Amino acid sequence: MRSTRRHIPPEVAAVWAERVRAARGERRGGPFGPGGPFADGGPGPFGGPFAGPGGPGRGGRGRGGPRGRESAPPSTEGLAGWLAGRLPSEWFTGPPQLTVDRDEVLVVGELPALDPALPDGPSGDAERTGAERGRIARFRETTRDERVSIAREIEERWGRAVAWGARLGSTEEVFTTVSVPTMTRLRQPERLVLDTLVDSGVARSRSEALAWCVALVGQHTEEWLTELRGALSEVERVRAAGPAPRAGRAPDAEVQDDGA
Repeated sequence: MRSTRRHIPPEVAAVWAERVRAARGERRGGPFGPGGPFADGGPGPFGGPFAGPGGPGRGGRGRGGPRGRESAPPSTEGLAGWLAGRLPSEWFTGPPQLTVDRDEVLVVGELPALDPALPDGPSGDAERTGAERGRIARFRETTRDERVSIAREIEERWGRAVAWGARLGSTEEVFTTVSVPTMTRLRQPERLVLDTLVDSGVARSRSEALAWCVALVGQHTEEWLTELRGALSEVERVRAAGPAPRAGRAPDAEVQDDGA
């Protein structure tokens, strides 16, 4: 019969024993209590090098926060104005379009119009599309080093990766963007939806099917999502305009004279 007792490595047990000796006279606890090998900040899986970003014994995936909940990313206030002054004036015909989320800033600008006049008709449309793609490809290659430098500055200042894109006429291309893994737990009804999409050939895997569902929801609820983003932007603006907490100790509690 296999023993159900948990094996504790000798080095972990030594650390535990040292902490117990140092904490004698105080409350004693088990492996997960004060002085135990798996206490907050200890060498076990809930502390030390395995502690989540939200603090020892907490956190997990994401940016940390209570119970693994992602904290708000840095505000992007001032980013559009900064880009207007930082981007070379000859790149785009006007201010670029910015799309911002927690992880990435997508910058898409309108390129100057093509110089040569192209013939009309079906053949002319194909030639124009090819010329637009060629101009976008040239922009991508000739501006690569400068775009990398600007992206690094944005990442240091606003804490987000940067992707670029260009638009010319009816052609728009977005260069390499960030692909961020997102973990979720689904019950059987939701898993059956994903498996149906996979079995029918709509998607190659559950992860691709989930991405397809997200894209479909965004397509049919764009107006509502736009209003929701606007409301969140207003909340962020009001929060940023609030008073900053004062440093120092907390004020003493008021003591009322009861006449004693």
